[in-house]
Amino acid sequence: MKSIVWFGVALAVLGIIGLAIPDFTTSQTKAVVKLGDVKVQATEQTTHAIPQSLSMGAIGLGLILIAAGTFIKR
Repeated sequence: MKSIVWFGVALAVLGIIGLAIPDFTTSQTKAVVKLGDVKVQATEQTTHAIPQSLSMGAIGLGLILIAAGTFIKR
């Protein structure tokens, strides 16, 4: 198979995952205070949202790339 088809498949799969899991949370630990051997750390959680239109666009573009790679003359 052509690489354009594989790229289209990967893009479509990422779009489907984006629709299935529309938001995810990451956490980051920061050092707040450090006095000698004593450290005070805080963990900050951030939620990220994946727009539905972005996921749908990735699926559509993936399908277009799959079709283009399949029907282009060799």
